[in-house]
Amino acid sequence: MQDVEDEWQDLKVGDVLRSGEDRPGMRVEILDPERTLSTRSEAGDWVWTFVLVGENGSTRLLSRNRIAMKGATAGQRLGMLVMEPGSLVMERKMLLGIKQRAERSVQSP
Repeated sequence: MQDVEDEWQDLKVGDVLRSGEDRPGMRVEILDPERTLSTRSEAGDWVWTFVLVGENGSTRLLSRNRIAMKGATAGQRLGMLVMEPGSLVMERKMLLGIKQRAERSVQSP
């Protein structure tokens, strides 16, 4: 499992996160350290938000996505129906990895 990356620890509103050099990015729109990170795609059609919520002495991480489908073709809408289940599996794996890193960092001196 990959460790926490130092380069991502000093985000600011307006920063653009990219998964690759020539890939569209996600711009940081809302940043409330230790509580909320909300990004919007550079195209403006996708918002992804992470929120930490204190709950009975522990912390819960919530992840929410919204993708605008206005003007989408029937094929694009069908593609989303196919993509959503796979996306849920990948997102669950990502969230479990975040949980493991967070728990490991608390256990480390």
